[in-house]
Amino acid sequence: MLQAINLTKKYNDQLALNKLNLTINKGDVFCLLGQNGAGKTTTINLFLGFVSPSAGQALVHGVPVEQDTTATRKHLAYIPEVVMLYANLTSIENLDFFSRLAGFTYSRKELEAFLNKVGLQQAAFDQRMGAYSKGMRQKVGIAIALAKNADVLLMDEPTSGLDPKATNEFTELVKELGKQGKAVVMATHDIFNAVNVGTRIGIMRRGELVHEMSTKNLDAIDLQKLYLETI
Repeated sequence: MLQAINLTKKYNDQLALNKLNLTINKGDVFCLLGQNGAGKTTTINLFLGFVSPSAGQALVHGVPVEQDTTATRKHLAYIPEVVMLYANLTSIENLDFFSRLAGFTYSRKELEAFLNKVGLQQAAFDQRMGAYSKGMRQKVGIAIALAKNADVLLMDEPTSGLDPKATNEFTELVKELGKQGKAVVMATHDIFNAVNVGTRIGIMRRGELVHEMSTKNLDAIDLQKLYLETI
């Protein structure tokens, strides 16, 4: 679903990403670990087409992002650290608005079904989102991704600031998305959650992917040790 081929990004003389080679398949939940400035967010921004590569290619379903950003973005949904939605609108209204922007029109019942699927409590459907917690906003963000029929979700520190209950709910939701065949790329600092939610993990340092591994039989303590040795 996603592929990076010698993907490189420089900002003036600063190398932010150096010859990244990566393949993300259907059902993958790929967690990117690394310190601030390691290249995690740059990687996500290149796939989204927010920035252009200095060399190499970012491909979505085999199409280079630079070649047709409009077409590649139809497959993608972006969940940032802080989901930017309209605070004066309800979750139903936000979901309806962003679905229409993506070319989809749903009935009230269908919109409610998306929100139910991500575990948002029904009592909140018609409340203005200015009163929502971060965890509730994240759920609406994922509902929007489902409504626009995105098959790849790119997430940048989505659990930052969430309490343990909200983190657990978010983790279970992402696992379910993977089981449904969605591909997820998540930049995170949370080593223990990465082991829990991810099917694969990559560790980045100074713009390079220095380790890549499956989470099958991976212990969080061993990953933490490797991470600390790497950075």
